Amino acid sequence: MAEPSENNLKKQSWLSWLLDESITLPGGYKIGLDGVLGLIPGIGDLVSSGLSSVIIFKAYKQNVPKIVLFRMMINIMIDTLVGAIPIFGDLFDFVWKANAMNSKLLDSYHHNPEKTKEYSVVTTALFILIAALIVLGCITTIYLLVTFLISLV
Repeated sequence: MAEPSENNLKKQSWLSWLLDESITLPGGYKIGLDGVLGLIPGIGDLVSSGLSSVIIFKAYKQNVPKIVLFRMMINIMIDTLVGAIPIFGDLFDFVWKANAMNSKLLDSYHHNPEKTKEYSVVTTALFILIAALIVLGCITTIYLLVTFLISLV
């Protein structure tokens, strides 16, 4: 494992903070540039994802295992896909802090690589299972709907 420089860790933490926690709202809740960018129709979530990818790229340059990188990509993918849903996605962007999660995951990897790899395997497998169930549910629903509509004809 390539040890990250202190400077690289500070840049990753800073970018994570900027994207997820740099703005303190009344009451103390923190939001970041990710949620604000998500409010821009069309390109906001795309720009935010691009900035989020920098943290993953820096992790890749530090030889972080693929399973941990994949887990980090899942966090960004959830942020981007759900964030693209009008209104609900905008609210979701302020709550789902993918960059903070990825920064913590990376920090955890540098302190306890084996435990972090195990965690990433389990959470990635769970994500794939849930995604497969959702896809299967959508296909089943479409099939039942089409069957019902055909029966009406």
